[in-house]
Amino acid sequence: MEVQLAKSAGFCFGVKRAVDMVYEEAKNGEKVYTYGPIIHNEEVVNDLKEKGVCVVNTLEELKEITKGTVIIRSHGVAREVYELLKKQNVRIVDATCPFVKKIHNIVKEHTEQGEEIIIIGNAKHPEVEGIKGWGKENVTVIETAEEAQKYVVGEGKKVCIVSQTTFNYKKFQDLVEKISKKRYDIIALNTICNATEVRQREARQLAKVSDVMIVIGGKTSSNTQKLYEICKKECKNTYYIQTLVNLDLESFQSFRSVGITAGASTPNNIIKEVQEACQNRALNKC
Repeated sequence: MEVQLAKSAGFCFGVKRAVDMVYEEAKNGEKVYTYGPIIHNEEVVNDLKEKGVCVVNTLEELKEITKGTVIIRSHGVAREVYELLKKQNVRIVDATCPFVKKIHNIVKEHTEQGEEIIIIGNAKHPEVEGIKGWGKENVTVIETAEEAQKYVVGEGKKVCIVSQTTFNYKKFQDLVEKISKKRYDIIALNTICNATEVRQREARQLAKVSDVMIVIGGKTSSNTQKLYEICKKECKNTYYIQTLVNLDLESFQSFRSVGITAGASTPNNIIKEVQEACQNRALNKC
């Protein structure tokens, strides 16, 4: 049995940067908070919790913090969160992914120019919620073809389209095409992170040539869910796991090739553990 790991599997630049920043702050001895989980991976969040890092999930909870350090997670936050934190007597560490920060600036700039904003992405995802918070009432979130068909903008209005950084690249193109057919004055900016595009492309190619595909990542990770969807289309025997505990290696008896990929929030030690277990299984079969 051949075991192949995708080159781009695991932490992306923005996630690694954010996680490293939190671990560094945890060493300083001060009380450290993150606004929401720093990344969508339970293993990492639990490890940080053991090191004294607390997760704050609401603005109401933030208002109760009057000292210590608050870290803005990699997904970024709305403008109102920054404004609130500046009023508190806390130290702010901004771990927003630079690629997400770029989208904030785009939305802010085009909003000031009076344009309508479309965010292609999942409205409930924290990254999208944060991006939305840099516009005003001019922001619409679109995720499906049906939503794109229903979209209507005021006559004479310009439209600026951006994307959640982890969105499916092909789906983004399809939705932009549907909106463009409405003959609006549109500027469409592909703000999908390059690492996401590469990861999705590699996953698709690997799934095509594998008898079984393993996708590793947190259950709430948007980019991992999209990797699973992409792989499932190419390889019916695709498994979505968080750690090795979730994997039944006994079921791999009849497979000749195993492909492995992982979401941007998956630590290297978890990927390595799964890869080694599959390789050991292959050796035992021999």
